[in-house]
Amino acid sequence: MSTFYDRFVSLIEQKISPLAGRLGQQKYIQAIRDGFIAALPFMIVGSFMLVFIYPPFSPETQWGFARAWLDFASTYQTQLLLPFQLSMGLMTLFISVGIGASLARQNGLDPVTTGLLCLMAFMLVAAPVKEGAISMQYFSGQGIFTALLTAIYASEMYALLKRRNVTIKLPPQVPTGVARSFEVLIPVLVIILTLHPLNLLIESSTGMILPQAIMSLVEPLVAASDSLPAMLLAVLLCQILWFAGIHGALIVTGIMNPFWMANLANNQAAMAAGEALPHIFLQGFWDHYLLIGGVGSTLPLAFLLLRSKAAHLRSIGKMGVVPGLFNINEPILFGAPIVMNPVFFLPFILVPMINATLAWFALDLGLVARVASLTPWTTPGPIGASWAANWAISPAVMSVLCMCSAAVMYYPFLKAYERTLLKQEADDQNDEAVSAPMATANAR
Repeated sequence: MSTFYDRFVSLIEQKISPLAGRLGQQKYIQAIRDGFIAALPFMIVGSFMLVFIYPPFSPETQWGFARAWLDFASTYQTQLLLPFQLSMGLMTLFISVGIGASLARQNGLDPVTTGLLCLMAFMLVAAPVKEGAISMQYFSGQGIFTALLTAIYASEMYALLKRRNVTIKLPPQVPTGVARSFEVLIPVLVIILTLHPLNLLIESSTGMILPQAIMSLVEPLVAASDSLPAMLLAVLLCQILWFAGIHGALIVTGIMNPFWMANLANNQAAMAAGEALPHIFLQGFWDHYLLIGGVGSTLPLAFLLLRSKAAHLRSIGKMGVVPGLFNINEPILFGAPIVMNPVFFLPFILVPMINATLAWFALDLGLVARVASLTPWTTPGPIGASWAANWAISPAVMSVLCMCSAAVMYYPFLKAYERTLLKQEADDQNDEAVSAPMATANAR
């Protein structure tokens, strides 16, 4: 076992860590992650509005409060939908600006100007006008991949033109804001003269505008992302990177976010139509079944540490429980420690993978409600699981079962580690007891 562990650590240090480090620092992955983070507040509030529009009660209920809520939501559904449509329904607009601003900072450009340029590039190809009205069809999850591509293209084209000095430069006496407006004129023209003809060409050739064509190309990837093997691979990658001390969740979520958002939009559209929700593996699933207390589902371990016989582990448990309730577990990861600790390698890897499998089949069989809302990742597990599924009870129960499963799997490894620490504490006390008389004798 020791030889296997040494080889595994060597593989991580020599191969996986450098690759993950380069991937995590890759500017487009950073920009996509920053874009989603910038849009997150709008999407969370928009998702929360679904609770008011679709109350978590049976349509046949006769309970007075529930009946009044259902009737109110039905009567004013159009008015209640407006905040949702102007937040979740416009997610790609926020993401475009966020990605553009992030790439602008990396390329030494003005974030506001670049963000607006990226917004124009996206709307140029994804906002067809019919009978004087702009279609919002691709402003939600259906246009997510188009938003990523157009934002990267527009910001990089702007950076390229500026590096080559293909800009309009005004005298130094001109105010900075005015000079910047003229500086971006040529990039705006280049974006229009490239993207608009491309969109028209694709539409005349295929009958689809650019967002439709892109979605048709990535549809197999979107479908594959919502599968048990894809989920287990994502979890395994995240856990291995974190075990090596690398923030694997940032890398994995940066890659998975576009797929999660596309699938979340499909689930919300199905809910609005009164149909069964089609997708399982979304961010709410990741956060509230697989990362309960943080990566590795360490909240149950934090509670176990509180009753440990080892003083060191008890102190770590006291420090880690409260942050763990909000899915922050660095005190546990680096204090116990779990990172690069061979004793905790197996449970740290297997706990979220086993819970992922259990939760997947529970949702797939219809025993647990599926995710329909976006929630803050800091929401405590059972509460967040229920919130993400429009306040259904079954997800909260599933989250508690995952916590119990994690506790059972961590317990024997914790006891083994505890025995090692207790032996070390006893040896240290014996050494102190032996050295004390000798120090006294020497003093005399």
